[in-house]
Amino acid sequence: MSMPMAASTTIVTGEEEKKVSVSRHSFRQPTICYEGEVLDRLLTAIKREIATARKSDISLPEKFWLKQQFSVGVNEVTRVLERMPPIPANERSSLSLKMHSTRLQVILIASDCHPRLLTKHVECLASSKKVPVVFVKDKKRGSLRLGELVKLKTAIAIGVKDKGNKFNQFISTEILHNFE
Repeated sequence: MSMPMAASTTIVTGEEEKKVSVSRHSFRQPTICYEGEVLDRLLTAIKREIATARKSDISLPEKFWLKQQFSVGVNEVTRVLERMPPIPANERSSLSLKMHSTRLQVILIASDCHPRLLTKHVECLASSKKVPVVFVKDKKRGSLRLGELVKLKTAIAIGVKDKGNKFNQFISTEILHNFE
């Protein structure tokens, strides 16, 4: 029995610490790992977009608003993924999917999670539901960096809920274009 071949491509934009890695496995979707200055720019841009989206919708307290926009934590991300119906491969557009169930647009996972088994099932489940997975690698601070996005100390996994709003459009242009 032969093992699936794994090919890895690293996209370097300028200097060595500005790195985005894309790896493709024959049995999984491509995954992206942001690190270094590229990660810093991405997280700063995401924080800016969250603040902008929050200013345009101040009807709810911030904690509830964040809960509507994100699934936070491995358990909650897993729960949402399990409840998501699978989508056909030709329907990837978030605007064409008007379903009643909550869908995740992308999942951010801290790569510094130990043991790795805590998040391994999320990758497999996301692949089966055609949800892209992005790894955040910042030495031993990935979970701290993700926690900052949702006003928590740490977060191992964050799922961005697909609401079809401007924040989701930003995620499509800044993150999801690397998957195509």
